Amino acid sequence: MSLSELIASPDAPIATIAAYLDGLDHATRLGEVQGLGRSQQIALWDKAAAAPPITLEHFVPAHVPPLTEVIHHGRNTLPAFKLFQKRFCRPADGSNRAFGYNEGASRALIGPGYFVTIPTAGNATWEERGAWVVDYWQVPDAAVVDGWPKVVPNSSGLQVLVYNKTRDFMRKVSEHVSVGMAFKNEKALGAYFMLCREDA
Repeated sequence: MSLSELIASPDAPIATIAAYLDGLDHATRLGEVQGLGRSQQIALWDKAAAAPPITLEHFVPAHVPPLTEVIHHGRNTLPAFKLFQKRFCRPADGSNRAFGYNEGASRALIGPGYFVTIPTAGNATWEERGAWVVDYWQVPDAAVVDGWPKVVPNSSGLQVLVYNKTRDFMRKVSEHVSVGMAFKNEKALGAYFMLCREDA
């Protein structure tokens, strides 16, 4: 079965989907993930509610040193700029969070869309959406990876239209794959996306 077929099957729980994806090499896994359309991403979001909670180590594995880039390749449900990357790193202060920004064809037009990834524990509404959130209300307040774009607030420029007052809630799909749902001002945007992490 392909990933698309597993998502469509009522007999394939998220654990089966995770095992399938974990058994693929990176290139094949990425191809499967980036081939998913809107309805499949929504269905996977729903199935992933039963997955183990996503962790900081999913975004930046524990063996990766601070201020070291980890790339997650993305596919979203927007009308344009469907392929992108979210690039993450741990801050140097050892805090329980990750810094990151969005890389892709839209960056030159919109901006980097910096964010801070934080746990949702303690906020019951957020916890129902996912264990970690990519929070665009915040931007890194300390050093980021050398070579990353300049950190700017999401309230400046055209970033206001996309990233300002936005949060992406994340659910685990497999060891390398996650699915996200976007909210703006605490309202669901009906926008979903997939991420597939490169081995660091």
